[in-house]
Amino acid sequence: MSRQFTKLAYTSVDDFTYGSCPNPVTTKNGLVIGGGLIYPEVNFTLPPMNIRQETMPEVLRIYKDIIDGVLKKAHELHAPGLVVEFETLPDMTEHPEWGIEIHKLLRDTMFEYEAKYGLKSAMRMTPNDLREMSRPPVMRSGQYWEAMVKTFEGTARDGADILAIESTGGKEVNDEAIVNADLRTSIFALGCLASRDMKWLWTNISDIAKAHNAISGGDSACGFANTSMVLAEQGFIPKVYATVMRTITTPRALIAIENGAVGPGKDCAYENVYLKAITGTPIALEGKSAACAHFSPIGNIAASVADLWSNESVQQVKLLSGFAPVVSTEQLIYDCRLMNTAANKGQAKLMRDFLVESDCYLDPQAYILRPEIAFEIGNEIVKTQDPFIRTLNTAKLTLEILQRAVKNKELVLEERELNWLDILESQIEEIPEDEEAFIAEMKKEVDTSKYNPAEYGI
Repeated sequence: MSRQFTKLAYTSVDDFTYGSCPNPVTTKNGLVIGGGLIYPEVNFTLPPMNIRQETMPEVLRIYKDIIDGVLKKAHELHAPGLVVEFETLPDMTEHPEWGIEIHKLLRDTMFEYEAKYGLKSAMRMTPNDLREMSRPPVMRSGQYWEAMVKTFEGTARDGADILAIESTGGKEVNDEAIVNADLRTSIFALGCLASRDMKWLWTNISDIAKAHNAISGGDSACGFANTSMVLAEQGFIPKVYATVMRTITTPRALIAIENGAVGPGKDCAYENVYLKAITGTPIALEGKSAACAHFSPIGNIAASVADLWSNESVQQVKLLSGFAPVVSTEQLIYDCRLMNTAANKGQAKLMRDFLVESDCYLDPQAYILRPEIAFEIGNEIVKTQDPFIRTLNTAKLTLEILQRAVKNKELVLEERELNWLDILESQIEEIPEDEEAFIAEMKKEVDTSKYNPAEYGI
């Protein structure tokens, strides 16, 4: 039976800070995430190259160079611990033996550094979601799903500490909705399709984690909310639409925790801020120190309640000082060192507030991440256990919060953005609160060549 959340994990927003949470997670080697320190989480990938059987020796050499460089820098800078994320490229999941071999190389090197230097580290294993490679996607069976399972199982068996994914259920419908700033269809994709996929997917991932003594970590709506954020920053869609997308991915993400996930949530999931308020589980986040991967308007505020601080991802390319993953490692360690020092001086809340105030009034996507607003949204979500109603009500509340912020002169929006607040509100007004009625409407509106309703049990 899945867990239920009917109230927030916190009684006071003053306790809602970085580096600690009510339900910390401890890895097999004793690294406590959310237990009082914020740790760096380093993510890296290959430079542009072909991945084939004949190039695998070179692939392994590059990954060995990366992990040696990252761990050497962490040791030199006296990092109290770190998390490494190995996020597979599609070829590495489609051929599970490749992803498993790379993971083993990375994890064994981490074990060596721990034995030699006492450097505690943990591996987050994130196979990419191959299921969208079928069109329309096949969600619960077939070669792509089987390859994902083999990758999860093989890496968990070889010592992966945390299992995670950026799942794509409903994305095939939402992609077009984003471009059109079509909130109605996005609510269908997230509240009806993705929510059903998440329950099935995370029940399976959690079972794999349990069988291999790994931690069932968390998901990310990167393909939904972060895609919206990037497009909004480029001026293609309204920022207020991207802001609503950020919050309405939370009910979807909560389903992972309801079905076995315990955190730490994944770095590119900014919905983690609301999840931490609701569940008390540790979270990873990314911001200014992830600028090598993508720009964002939330560079400081993203760190305000993080338990792991990530660079998102960076290629193994040479910079003036050294290779980019090592550069990212140094940046993250210094960020975390500063925040941990503030916390050790009893100033975690003050540091949190500086991080928040420096960003929150300059962009709606930052404003919506304020701690007290995370509590307001979290309290709305836990009023019901219905994922569709949670998604719909979160969208309504987010628009109310933005309108209130504009009225109180806490947030200045361009005229175009103000007009879109009204447009999005009118889109929501057309959505019935009866999910079955809404699904019936959307089955007529959404092209079924893009998705297969039966794959979602509707």
